[in-house]
Amino acid sequence: MEKYIVFACVCVLLMTGCGKSSKLDQWRAEKHVRDSVALVEQERSMDYYLTQLDSLQPVVDELLTHFKYEKNEKYQDHGFYVTTGSTGVRIMVRDDGHSPILAYYNGEKLMINGDKIGGKGYHMTDADARALEYAQHLAVVMADIIELELRVQRTSQEIQKYQKRLQKQVVQ
Repeated sequence: MEKYIVFACVCVLLMTGCGKSSKLDQWRAEKHVRDSVALVEQERSMDYYLTQLDSLQPVVDELLTHFKYEKNEKYQDHGFYVTTGSTGVRIMVRDDGHSPILAYYNGEKLMINGDKIGGKGYHMTDADARALEYAQHLAVVMADIIELELRVQRTSQEIQKYQKRLQKQVVQ
């Protein structure tokens, strides 16, 4: 790709230096160079995003070993990754990464304040603290993955846009 950009720059310099090309030809050549550079930038961004996604997948796989997935297909659009502590606490992370972490004990919602869970009649155990830590980590990683997937989608659209522009410019 870098050779292509250098070639395009040399073409622009030759065209503008000869004095035989019109302003429109010069503008087209400059636009071609700008679009070529933008395409290379988008492709590099895509490579970076895909590398980041690949590096997060083992983290998610390891974290999900501490959860079971629950979803009622009939009534829910999104399910929950749920961990149950030895004290009966259910700590839940929504599968789309958009809602806060939820914790329940004996059917009552518990308050989560940083790394602590609190509520009437409940005392946090070490197992619950670990489960909360896993849930917080999972929520962050899932949010990162969702953001990266959106960036991959947008970048893919940008790449297609620049490829179409460059194809049209070659035809003209």
